[in-house]
Amino acid sequence: MRPSDPSRAGTSAPTKPPSGGLWHRLGRQLAHPEGVAGTLVGRLMAYMNRRPNRLAIHVLQLARRHDVLEIGFGPGEGLARLARRVTLGRIWGIDGSPAMVHLAERRNAEAIASGRMELEVGDFHHLPWADASFDRVLAVNVAYFFDRERLAVSEIRRVLRPGGRVVLYVTDRANMKSWPFAGPETHVTYDADDLWQLLLAGGFPETAITLHRARLLMGIKGIIASATLPPG
Repeated sequence: MRPSDPSRAGTSAPTKPPSGGLWHRLGRQLAHPEGVAGTLVGRLMAYMNRRPNRLAIHVLQLARRHDVLEIGFGPGEGLARLARRVTLGRIWGIDGSPAMVHLAERRNAEAIASGRMELEVGDFHHLPWADASFDRVLAVNVAYFFDRERLAVSEIRRVLRPGGRVVLYVTDRANMKSWPFAGPETHVTYDADDLWQLLLAGGFPETAITLHRARLLMGIKGIIASATLPPG
């Protein structure tokens, strides 16, 4: 599906309360969980991202031998789902929050101990892996925290192998514009057009990008974008 108006990539809702206060602090914790509050936010993420993870991983089209990277894995619920599907390949993860890495390591201790999974603290915008390292890359509810120069998406493309696929999940801006914790100081919000342009600007071919709509509880609308590189 191609969006109709690709002119507003990565813009944020203009009507937000001023920064500061409880909602702003919550937005900062969602962007970079830390401390006791970050641990509580991480547990909330695990619940809220359960269905988005399931839907995005379905679109990822995994094979048992794939090497997979999850960016911004949070408390590791998505990693656990990946581990159940990728039984002969390996899974890597990177997150900017030491608190989330700790939670994810606890949740996925068996896969890590067996050598099937490796997690680290790091920067989405400078991935520490060589070119063409992964068959699949997953990022669920993370693109809000990508840089506005789109280096993170260019890095995703760089580490994907020929024929590799990335899947991004975001909540539609139509919902997020009414959420007081998702202000422009902490979140970049997206509609379908923006998500299309994000991948296009990151170097993915126009014909390789597909958008899927998702509906969650309480009328929340999600957007799943996938892009597949041409085979080598």
